[in-house]
Amino acid sequence: MENEIVNRVAQSGLITIDLGEWYPAGERKIIDIKDQLFQGLILREKDFREFVKTHNWEQYKDAYVAVHCSADAIIPDWAWMLLSVSLAPFARKIVFGNLELLETVLYSEILSALDMEQYKAARVVVKGCGDKPVPLTAYVELTRRLQPVVKSLMYGEPCSTVPVYKQPKQ
Repeated sequence: MENEIVNRVAQSGLITIDLGEWYPAGERKIIDIKDQLFQGLILREKDFREFVKTHNWEQYKDAYVAVHCSADAIIPDWAWMLLSVSLAPFARKIVFGNLELLETVLYSEILSALDMEQYKAARVVVKGCGDKPVPLTAYVELTRRLQPVVKSLMYGEPCSTVPVYKQPKQ
């Protein structure tokens, strides 16, 4: 059996984490209230309340929703609260900000619930180049949480990694 192919990666004991596998399934939507501003500058309460009352909130069912205003205007806090109240029965998650912040919040929640003890003294590879849009903040947060427990941390694929951290010898 001198020509037997041996999968050394499988035998290496490396644990691979693919953040893309944790990507929460569901549609992402954004509500930009710039079109609700009077003359593009001012949010008038009466008009905004009418928008909130007549808007089709059903379209956000089971979606992850970011609410923001792309115009340079001062929006009173109660406006965001009204949007939240209207979205709450439909949306899975509501955040104030853009879609990038929405992804950051979703991954932050996932990573904060992760039991790091399962990676104690392990050699971990964080997979890159996936097909899901993983925010860079997720890589930073995962690294921050893994560093105190892992033996080593690498980035890439098990066959070609970039060393990120190695626990100092005691």
